[in-house]
Amino acid sequence: QVQLVEAGGGLVQAGGSLRLSCAASGRTFSNYGMGWFRQAPGKEREFVATISWNGATTYYADSVKGRFTISRDNAKNTVYLQMNSLKPEDTAVYKCAAGRDSWIRYKPDDYTSWGQGTQVTVSS
Repeated sequence: QVQLVEAGGGLVQAGGSLRLSCAASGRTFSNYGMGWFRQAPGKEREFVATISWNGATTYYADSVKGRFTISRDNAKNTVYLQMNSLKPEDTAVYKCAAGRDSWIRYKPDDYTSWGQGTQVTVSS
């Protein structure tokens, strides 16, 4: 099992930037892919981005493509989500997740461990 702890959320104005981090412990970090999901009040959980075990492959939701960047540092057991040009519709609780294997995945069922989440609020 993997333990995941997110950090970096907060309140930002539209057009601003935030960098989320997710620290992992437990399983060998470089053995699995990672993902970021978000959930806004009254809405279903939404896939945001995913990255393969070595960082060579990434995949993004259309809604964030070109604005968000996922990366990882296996030496630090940490995955990041750099969020630029933030919009009010990006407001949500953001959660990182550890995949069931080494590759990129965009379905929640393909993830076996989840963090508690960090709140991101974008004001207009």
